[in-house]
Amino acid sequence: MKAEKTEMIAALLEKVNASPFLLVVDYTGLTVDKFDELRKRLRGAGAELHVYKNTLVRKASEQAGYPEKLASVLSGQSAFVTGEKDVCAAAKVMKTFAKEFQKPEVKGGVLDGQYLEPSGVQALADLPSREILLAKLLGTLQAPASTLVRLLNEPAASLARVLQAKADKAA
Repeated sequence: MKAEKTEMIAALLEKVNASPFLLVVDYTGLTVDKFDELRKRLRGAGAELHVYKNTLVRKASEQAGYPEKLASVLSGQSAFVTGEKDVCAAAKVMKTFAKEFQKPEVKGGVLDGQYLEPSGVQALADLPSREILLAKLLGTLQAPASTLVRLLNEPAASLARVLQAKADKAA
């Protein structure tokens, strides 16, 4: 039995280390159909939902170097969300699903080795999508360059307008 637990902890540790985030969710009262629907939606967002024994997750999180505060939320019926993509997408799925079905409840999580309170996960869910943030960043980065081009172009454009006005007046 001990060898099986060691193997399960090793597999869980591999999954935890491959993911930049881990969300702990209380799924008490969630039916199997709704649980499967949540899994399907998370899969679409590049995340996975798994159920492990809390003691196994506690040991794997200790080995991964996660904050000790995570152990305080590992009680009751807990499911774990991991993924290799955007944590905001997974948080949005959890938020919309909880709003739709009043379950599950996010207990906490870890993002890049830092503990996240449930309110932190909520804040991540409220962020715009990654694509929108990148577009805003690109617009911010391009604004000074386009302003510079307009400023450099203005003297020549002014001269051209003056010459055109002079030519129109002469004709």
